[in-house]
Amino acid sequence: MRVCRVCGQTFEEICESIGVCVNCLRKGNLEFARNSHRKWREEIGLPSDAAEHEKGLKCPLCVNACAIPEGEVGFCGVLRNEGNRLIYITGSHRKALLHWYYDPHPTNCVALPVCPEKDHRGFYNLAVFFAGCNLDCLFCQNIDHKYMVKDGRISEGKVVDLDELIEVAMNPRVSCVCFFGGDPTPWSIFALEFARKLKKKRRICWETNGLAHPRIMENMARISLETGGTVKIDWKAFSPTVYEALTGVDGRKAVSRIKENVRLVASMGKGREMPLLVVSVLVIPHYIDEEEIEGIAEYVSSVDPDIPFVLLAFAPQHLMSDLPTTRKQHMERVKQKAIEKGLKRVFVENVWLLS
Repeated sequence: MRVCRVCGQTFEEICESIGVCVNCLRKGNLEFARNSHRKWREEIGLPSDAAEHEKGLKCPLCVNACAIPEGEVGFCGVLRNEGNRLIYITGSHRKALLHWYYDPHPTNCVALPVCPEKDHRGFYNLAVFFAGCNLDCLFCQNIDHKYMVKDGRISEGKVVDLDELIEVAMNPRVSCVCFFGGDPTPWSIFALEFARKLKKKRRICWETNGLAHPRIMENMARISLETGGTVKIDWKAFSPTVYEALTGVDGRKAVSRIKENVRLVASMGKGREMPLLVVSVLVIPHYIDEEEIEGIAEYVSSVDPDIPFVLLAFAPQHLMSDLPTTRKQHMERVKQKAIEKGLKRVFVENVWLLS
């Protein structure tokens, strides 16, 4: 049991790095969470926030709209201002810092309940794991991506040329490609060029936080639409202050952008038999409660009640490793709330983690 540092109430599942209960977060008590983000990012050598500087080159790729000073990197650690030009830390838009691997079907795909590839045993998904991210999630399930761009430099991972990755994708046993990380948004110039050069020969999917500029999101979605792929948007929280506490970025701007992009991708997929859009939510103990799920589910349902909605069980990681896994009762309650808000296709994944 832990005591909220603001209201003094006792809860079983308060995280030390956030320090306060979800009710106090919704009231705007962000000091402790902000300090945790700041301290961690100083240790890893990345900018402490995405705030604009007086002198800086603005990055257009995502909602953070970082104004990056000369010689420094943006919040994601991927893009650097050199000579008043934004360039990748790899030195070229044709080279990305990533890991790739062949993932045999059926994979642990967020969209697995509706994935047409899940029964294609003997074939593979080409999983492309990008370094860096435009969020700073305290609960990050793939924190290796941050160490790959430690100090805003190439620290771990492999620099892969565009043509090299295309050759990897042309393995006859590869049936689809999924970009994730981190997040593919900072590397979207590379990823979109890769997808275009592949010439619709593979199904292309994206796992993203949904914060990309709408024009970039539209291009991602169009490629998935043309190749039979899926855009999987991971919505972290509905309340802007809860979103900020968990992710370290401006929650008001982030939630607004996600709403815009959910509506955009859903509209592009109208009439398609296989869903173009899947929305997922990681059900973090205490913090992603019924109120958070109600807000997300109500919005998604207002766009299209047939959008697949995937609730993911939580595994304790990174700066939220002091929490338990998602409890079955918690998952059952939030699933019911999603259904009550009108969603027709609600799924639970990572069920082996439920306690």
